[in-house]
Amino acid sequence: MYDLSMEKSKAERKYLILTYGCQMNVSDSEVLAGYLEGMGYSAVKNEEEADILIINTCAIRKKAEEKVYSRLGMLRELKKNKPGMIIALWGCLAQHEGIARKIKERFKFIDLVSGPNALERFPELLEKAGSAGKTVFDLNLLGERESLPVKRNDGFKAWVPISHGCNNFCSYCVVPYVRGPEISRLPEKILNETKELIKNGFKEVTLLGQNVNSYGKDLKQKIDFADLLRTLDQLDNNSLRIRFMTSHPKDFSEKVIRTIAEGKNICEHIHLPLQSGSDRILKEMNRRYNREFYWKIIEKIRTIIPNSSITTDIIVGFPGEDEEDFALTMEMVERVRFDAAFTFIYSPRKGTKAAEKRNQVLPEVKRERIIKLNKKQNRINLEKNQSLLGSIQEVLVEGKSKTDINMYTGRTRTNKIVHFPCTENLTGKFINIKIKEIRTWNLIGIID
Repeated sequence: MYDLSMEKSKAERKYLILTYGCQMNVSDSEVLAGYLEGMGYSAVKNEEEADILIINTCAIRKKAEEKVYSRLGMLRELKKNKPGMIIALWGCLAQHEGIARKIKERFKFIDLVSGPNALERFPELLEKAGSAGKTVFDLNLLGERESLPVKRNDGFKAWVPISHGCNNFCSYCVVPYVRGPEISRLPEKILNETKELIKNGFKEVTLLGQNVNSYGKDLKQKIDFADLLRTLDQLDNNSLRIRFMTSHPKDFSEKVIRTIAEGKNICEHIHLPLQSGSDRILKEMNRRYNREFYWKIIEKIRTIIPNSSITTDIIVGFPGEDEEDFALTMEMVERVRFDAAFTFIYSPRKGTKAAEKRNQVLPEVKRERIIKLNKKQNRINLEKNQSLLGSIQEVLVEGKSKTDINMYTGRTRTNKIVHFPCTENLTGKFINIKIKEIRTWNLIGIID
């Protein structure tokens, strides 16, 4: 079998990781990169140069799955021309029901198929994939997640997982099936990781979990998410921003709201998925709250943190959603007035309860509804942003704009994107920007 070490020195070995899906997948890819860099590999930007290619996948929506299959189809010829290349299918899709069988049948050239809970075994699995002569499968849902190497994408913002897995079993979601049960990291591990990030000059950490608000429920020590936030907030006085995602409304407590309000470094941005404004659909989704429960949380946030921004997720076309249900969602959007909403057309995922329902909504109806929803939310976005015109906003500069080389891009504490002209590289710096122009999805300003 082809052995990379026989033909290339460590300095010559190259890798590429293609990441699909959520921030947790991005965090997992940073661990995979950390391993590979520690093994002597260096990153490249195109597939043809790579000796190891990892596709870190998402299973949440069918579109993400189709993108992966399309990419795998294109890689078949590359693998044929470069047989020594190792191709790995990683992530949530690899854990999804029936995927292993599909890979065996359609993509026999893949060397390794494994999921997020095998991260600590990655070097071992990679070595096995290089010598097995056939696809190596490792789909165990249990695994250790501490003391793993991390190669972060930049030097000023960091993802910090505080828990892995999920216990909620929303009827449309595959996450509990592909990532396993919820396991909270020990607070001292999170604390030490954050201290090290501050020491190394990082300016922002985002705490990650499928449901950050249920953090600590599985730990022996008495600690909850608000306690963790408060502890981290006390680490540094001025130069650290703390963000978190994602929250589940059923566990979002007033204690968390007050902790954000009282904190120095906790950003006043809350992402709180609504998913539907219909109580009937919320029950079918197994979300375990209703619209009035959700509204009371919004009222508390707006009262206790009046300068906060609130964003959300909404699913359109869940099985059985009728015009009345959709109207209730539209009504809730108008009532709450989110700063932004990530809207999705419902996508059946095999193995979930919702996928088994017979009353699936017609595709054309879903499309019509999401257009109406986006039109309403876009109007609200613009109206909400209008209140910031002329204000001075502190932004953390993220780098050059992707659409205009003369502009830089930063983000406010409330997660608003701000573009501004600048000739000096201020990436990773905090600066004040005066907002001069309002747009639906971003703000334009000048350095104050």
